[in-house]
Amino acid sequence: MGTLLGASLLHLVPEALDTLAPQAALGALLGGILTFFVLEKLVLWRHCHEPDDCAVHNPTHSHTTASLVIIGDAFHTFIDGAIIGAAVMTSIPLGISTAIAAAAHEIPQELGDFAILLNAGYTRRQAMVLNLMSATAGIVGAVVVYFAVGALPLVLPYVIAFAAGSFLYVAMSYLIPDLHRNSRDPHPLRQTLLIAAGIATLVVL
Repeated sequence: MGTLLGASLLHLVPEALDTLAPQAALGALLGGILTFFVLEKLVLWRHCHEPDDCAVHNPTHSHTTASLVIIGDAFHTFIDGAIIGAAVMTSIPLGISTAIAAAAHEIPQELGDFAILLNAGYTRRQAMVLNLMSATAGIVGAVVVYFAVGALPLVLPYVIAFAAGSFLYVAMSYLIPDLHRNSRDPHPLRQTLLIAAGIATLVVL
């Protein structure tokens, strides 16, 4: 969570504010938050960390579950690829910090999706292949941003601010509530130190 908060508030937002007026930058950030909220409501992107917590992850609906996981993960990865691509085009250090933040929430999600596909009846090989196929959407997202920004260079700072909103949404809507109800590691000091470590990682970049 620290990497997401650090990347969005210490790197992406300041970068967007270097080019955009505060109202425009924060408006794009708000747009990112609302967009991801709507996408979640449309069940295009699910970030359930415990399969039993989500109706769409119920094993009795295996075909629906598999479709939602594959489509949702591909869409999410496409957005991550676009965000990382936009950050790299702005500056290499910003691209690195953004990629770290994206990986911090993408890796646990991929593991969760892998488990969901196994519960839906797929073999380990099939689940791995489907996850890899959906991951290629990230490359597509980066390529789309590259050509879109080439045609409309003024779009880049808006994409950066939008990315900050997406990271904030993930951190505030999923990760912080998970920490509050996490019975496996409820120690507040340890959680705080890990968050600080994540922020420190982004500070030194």
